[in-house]
This record gives sequence, C-alpha cells and structure tokens, in this order.
Amino acid sequence: MIDLLALPFLACLVLTGIHAYLGLHVLARGVIFVDLALAQVAALGLTVALLAGHPPASGAAYGYALAFAIAGGLLFAVTRVRRAPIPQEAIIGIVYAVSAALTVLVVDRAPQGAERIKQLLVGSILTVTGGDVATLAALYAAVGVAHWLARGPLLAISLGGDQTGGRRVLVWDALFYASFALVVTSSVQLAGVLLVFAYLVVPAAIAVLLVRGVGARLALGWLVGAVVSAAGLAASYAWDLPTGATVVAAFGVALASAAAALGARASVIAVRAHGLAALRPAAMALAGLVSLMGLALALFPALDHLWLDALERVAPEVQEAFLTPSERAVRRETLESLARGEAQLRETRALQQDVQWGTRTLDAERQERLRQFLAGRGELTAGDRLVLRTLRSKARERQRYWIGVPLALAGAGGALVLARRRR
Repeated sequence: MIDLLALPFLACLVLTGIHAYLGLHVLARGVIFVDLALAQVAALGLTVALLAGHPPASGAAYGYALAFAIAGGLLFAVTRVRRAPIPQEAIIGIVYAVSAALTVLVVDRAPQGAERIKQLLVGSILTVTGGDVATLAALYAAVGVAHWLARGPLLAISLGGDQTGGRRVLVWDALFYASFALVVTSSVQLAGVLLVFAYLVVPAAIAVLLVRGVGARLALGWLVGAVVSAAGLAASYAWDLPTGATVVAAFGVALASAAAALGARASVIAVRAHGLAALRPAAMALAGLVSLMGLALALFPALDHLWLDALERVAPEVQEAFLTPSERAVRRETLESLARGEAQLRETRALQQDVQWGTRTLDAERQERLRQFLAGRGELTAGDRLVLRTLRSKARERQRYWIGVPLALAGAGGALVLARRRR
C-alpha cells in the first residue's frame, strides 16, 4: 500500500500547497467556479491538441491547454469591473458551459473519446511519477514566490474588494489569473477537473468556516488537504475504488462534517441561551420529514426508501416480520449463498489484481479460466440480488399500511402540535 500510494500522496500534498492558498483568493473574490471554468477551458485546449494529433502527455498538448487557460484567465481579468451589465459569475458560468460543450464536440471526433472524457474529469493521479511530482513542486514553488512578492496588491484586491477596473487593478488581476491558469493547466493534466476543483475550494472553505486570519486559514487549509488526501487514498485502496473520485468524495465528507459540527455547536449555544425551545424549529422539520417518508412509503412502496433499507440492514427482523415463513426461508438461503459468492469474488478479484500488478503470474489458459469464473460468479450473484429485491418488494407492499401510514400521521400530528405551541 505504501509503495503504491507514496507518490500519489506527495502529489496531493503539492496540489494542496498551492490550491489551498489560491482558494482563499477565490472565496474572497466570490468567483467560486473560476477554477472549474479555467480547468474546463484547459481541458478544451488539451482535446484540441489530441484532435491535432499530439499525444496527451506531450509538450504540445500542454502548450495548447496553457494557451487556452491563459486566454480564459485574461478574459476574466478584463470583465471584472464594478457595476458591469453582466455579473462576472454569469460570465464564468457561460465560459464553463461553452467550454464543456466544445470539449464534448471535439472529443467526439477524437479516438477513444469516452476514455478521454473520463480522464479529464478524474485524472490519473495513481500513475504519477517522481519526476511529475518534482516538476509540479518546482513550478508551484515559483508561482508561490511570485504571489509572495506581490502579496500586498493581490490581497488588497481580493480581501478589499477593489473592483474599480482601473489600469493598476487590471494589471494585478491579469497577473493573478495568468498564474492561476498556469497552476490549473498543470494540475488538470495530473488530477483531472473534479479533483482540482475540490483542492481549490474545499480546504479553503473549511478554513473560512472555522478560523479567521489569512495565516490561520492557510495553515488549516493545508492540514485539511493533507488529512483528507490520505483518507481518500487509503479508502480507494481498501475498497478498490477510482482514486480521483474517491478523494473528491472524501473532501465532500470533510466539508459536510465541518458544517455539521458547526451546526451542532450553534444548537448547543442556542439551547444554553433559550432552553429546549430553541430546538423547536428543528423538531418541526424532523416531524415533517418523518411524515413525508411515511407518505412516500404509503403511496409509492416500489420506490427506493433508503431509510427503511438502512433500518433493515441493522435489524433484518423489520423486513422478515412482513414475509411469509416460506419467503423468510428463501431470503435466508439467498443471503447465505450471496455471502459465499461474494467471498469467492473477493478472493478471485484479489488474485486478478495481483496478476495485473505483476506480484503473481498465471499462464494465459489459467487467466482465461479466471476471467470466465468471475463472469459466471457475477451472474449468480446478480441472480441472488434479484431474488432479494423481489422479496423486498413483497415486504414493501405490506409495510405501506403498517409502517407508512402510521409514520405519515404521526409526523404530521407532531408538526402540528409543535407549530401550535410555537404560536
């Protein structure tokens, strides 16, 4: 695990170092999606290079992407004026949408278009080399030094909200967006559009929520980026998930956890100041949610009711109580068969992964037999899951009256009582 993820983790640290800082500028300026737009413009330049016959990792492809990104950045610098007829966020959104559409059109003409789209979105950080990390670190260090030397006017424009549109502001904005485009272009080739956006916005957003001051926010953003990167990489390895998408999801979990912690803290403060009455709005919302869940189950039992699925995973008796004795027996036998099949699949896929990474060797005949076994076992597992879904639908038809209707009535009644007490 360490041998496989050491270089990707170093790359994540390098991305965190520059993107957490730039994210503070982006949040202060209120141009949240400028990174996503520039990343998409760079991706458009890269796809044009592919269509022109240049390899994805070539210097020519990088030049195309950088030229497109710098052009987009200069456009954003020119259009950032006070009382503009079109807000800059609208311009950023238009640039992103048009660039995304043009990327799809260009990739449609390029070979392996769908694979190129996937790579542009989630990148290939797992295959990063030591040279890639060193090059990025040197480039981002140079950008960081340039921003340090120009920190006065850049921070004044971002934090002070200077949007006069004068020549001086335009020059500093052009410097900011040009360096921003350089960073984004380099990052997109390595990590993809989604991961670059996550590194830019999420650490800075968590830092803004929790602390004050540029220095404290930058330090916390770096810490968050490092910890979440390690957690996302470990999760992708443990559960055999796409690395870039897993790290982005980990950033989403981190931001949600920070927001939940702040909400809980605010609730505790409100309860200390006003007593349990401060929780009445939250209780009303919860009662209304319970009523809606019960009503949905009563009216549409065939839909996916995630809360009931989770409850049944914890307490299978909730579903078995609404099945006949023969149906319960079939369910238990199917669960046992599914558990055995999934254990065999895990072992076989682990062997297949070892073969792919070169840690074990199999001849061509045994590899083909392994592939056929995986396909056959997968079909049996799909059949077991179909049986379980059928039994679940039978239970839902009976639960709609015994669980759905009572929940809908109880939730609605609780909300009405709380509303009357509030008045």
